[in-house]
Amino acid sequence: MIIGIGAGDPDQVTVQAVKALGRVDVFFVLDKGEVKGELVGLREEILRRHCGDRPHRLVRGRDPERDRTAGAYAEAVHDWRRRRAEVCAEMIERELGPEETGAFLVWGDPSLYDSTLAILEDVLARPGVSFEVEVIPGISSVSALAARHRTGLNRVGRPVQITTGRLLAGQWPGDVDDLVVMLDARNAFADLDDPDVEIFWGAYLGMPDEILISGPVRQVAARIVEARAEARARKGWIMDTYLLRRGTGGDAPEPGPLGRR
Repeated sequence: MIIGIGAGDPDQVTVQAVKALGRVDVFFVLDKGEVKGELVGLREEILRRHCGDRPHRLVRGRDPERDRTAGAYAEAVHDWRRRRAEVCAEMIERELGPEETGAFLVWGDPSLYDSTLAILEDVLARPGVSFEVEVIPGISSVSALAARHRTGLNRVGRPVQITTGRLLAGQWPGDVDDLVVMLDARNAFADLDDPDVEIFWGAYLGMPDEILISGPVRQVAARIVEARAEARARKGWIMDTYLLRRGTGGDAPEPGPLGRR
């Protein structure tokens, strides 16, 4: 079972997810080490709040490190997922009994920029491995971001696109004025030089140390970069996302290079 548990607030766990938690015997966690131990602690808090008196076990596996300096990005990600699948397959084989139900708790929603589904497909493709996968959707960081900034993701008759910082760098997608950006380790928004673009940024959404900043990107970009660096240095990790919104005073924009400072 893959259960979406929201963006960080235990109160974001849905009724469907709570019911699913009550059917689980073994919870599997990929532990990212001491620096990101808070993420495991938040999962444990969710289990304390929502599992009731049902006995369960928490099994941890060491999450392999990903080579973030590799030039071939796709190949590096595929290799990382393969090594994660090895860890998950070993945990499932060792810890899950034939009549037991196991689950992975996924931040946000399992269908949006998360690798757990792909990893379990890899495990299932191995000889002699057989189990059923049930997916419970969760509140994504995208939904949480829009709610915390009290704004919609799209405007009347206009599309919204979800992309990554890597893809945003260098080019704004064509025919889109509302753009959600995830996984931006490079602060791609800081390179925008369009006075008509607003940003709605959030980090640690739903957590006690949540940070929210919004405004014209020209005016607040430096403030976001500083807040992001400070938070990452203080906690050792960061999870953030943002919405970029461009005015629609004319025709839809043509795809092309971003303006640079």
